[in-house]
Amino acid sequence: MLSEDGVRSEGPPALAPGAYLRSEEYNPCLDTILGRGSTSIIGRLRPHVVLKYPRFQWWNQQEGKAHKFANSIRHSFKVEEEILGILGSHPRIIRFLGCSEDPRGLLFAEASKGSLQAYLDHYNDKVNIHLRMAWRSEAGEAVQYLHSKGVIHSDLRPDNYLLNADNSLCLCDFGGSTCGAIDGGGLPDSGFFNPSIGWISTVGIDIFSLGSVYYFIMTGHWPYKLPGPFVSVAEKLEYGERVDTLFSEGKFPIVDNLVAGAIIHGCWTVAYKDVGAMLLEQESLCKQVFADVMNVQKDETRFVFSKHPVTTIEN
Repeated sequence: MLSEDGVRSEGPPALAPGAYLRSEEYNPCLDTILGRGSTSIIGRLRPHVVLKYPRFQWWNQQEGKAHKFANSIRHSFKVEEEILGILGSHPRIIRFLGCSEDPRGLLFAEASKGSLQAYLDHYNDKVNIHLRMAWRSEAGEAVQYLHSKGVIHSDLRPDNYLLNADNSLCLCDFGGSTCGAIDGGGLPDSGFFNPSIGWISTVGIDIFSLGSVYYFIMTGHWPYKLPGPFVSVAEKLEYGERVDTLFSEGKFPIVDNLVAGAIIHGCWTVAYKDVGAMLLEQESLCKQVFADVMNVQKDETRFVFSKHPVTTIEN
């Protein structure tokens, strides 16, 4: 099932906002709104601090507390808080600053350059291969750390990787994640999910999604999609049906021309049982690729100097 913003969900179908609750939307006074989803909004509370808060308030009325959609939102926030507590502090995880009662929500350190999705939508042609490969390593390190803590993210996609001021990545949005008895009930977006793998959160689902994140990092677009955002919900639904069918049939984009493309294909074809093994192979491949590039550059330099030898002038 897809939500109003095209995200697969186990919750109720998307409705007009007024159909969720009779109460008004929750609108705390914030400086700047940075992002909106079907269940939550991100806004800047003060310099360098953002608040993730629910779109609809339920806590002051009985009807809201009993409403299925409101309970789904409340559960998502509860899961995210619990998962963040399990993860603690890590350079590849968004920095959690605690809970806020007024305004209500979760507090985070702001990642000043926004999401990886938005960044590459605007600057894809300006990003060099070294930064792309650094992002691949960092994106994988985040997932490796999650799995070491027993956490499955369940919704890996470029929107959920954020860029810090130094261009390093951190992972966010754990409301759909799972860890033991904690179950956010999330599943990845189409393009980052293979229906044939199964409809429950597993390490394999995260690894598959990571392959598509890597593909996006290298190309600037989702698998089987042109660059840029979807122009409508209908377009995203059509994309979802098409890519789900292709992935279910074992058909994936050609990656032979991409640096370490074999790693991406391996993520898609269940070649790795854990992220650590994949990262080791990726590091080895990258070292070889960049060593070959350096050798080619040295050969080209020698060729230039052989055609234009240095001469000396004797007094």
